[in-house]
Amino acid sequence: MPSSISLTDICRTGFHFKQKIVMTEISKNKVVSLTYELKVLNDNGEKELVETADTNNPMVFLFGASGLPDKFEDNLEGKNEGDSFSFALESEEGYGDYDQNALVNIPKHVFEIDGKIDDEMLMEGNFIPMSDNEGNHMQGRVMEVKDDEVIMDFNHPLAGMKMFFDGKVVSVRDATSEELAHGHVHGVGGHHH
Repeated sequence: MPSSISLTDICRTGFHFKQKIVMTEISKNKVVSLTYELKVLNDNGEKELVETADTNNPMVFLFGASGLPDKFEDNLEGKNEGDSFSFALESEEGYGDYDQNALVNIPKHVFEIDGKIDDEMLMEGNFIPMSDNEGNHMQGRVMEVKDDEVIMDFNHPLAGMKMFFDGKVVSVRDATSEELAHGHVHGVGGHHH
């Protein structure tokens, strides 16, 4: 028996070596990049596409610190780069039921800037960044503009909706210490300081 085996010997004898590839799976403090289609049920009970994240603009987030619904992350945990996924979230697992109390009548003068109201800003359907009396930031959607008030909807746009996700894990990597300290992803698809 030879004391060493050459590449020629391996080829001649038919030995094959398999390279073990270690994949990083989705877990807490990993930076995850996804492509997906999000569909919701329309008024006719049919699935309607409402959002797409494709390879040119994937969704990139810090797993466990993303602010995404817990059940969304639960469905992705343990998946690896290249894995596909398909799951549904009921409204209570996503952004909650639609809350009628989140419809708020706001005096029209609140929207004045330098004594004037921007009529383009107050168009029905527009989302306006706002903050409450305690400084909490939120998005409100203009539902109706009246003579002296504006009806705003502060529900999440997907509140009350069953969501259907179909997609693929593009990449998974360890978060940097800076990303962990800041609580969000930096660089491509992430936050820029």
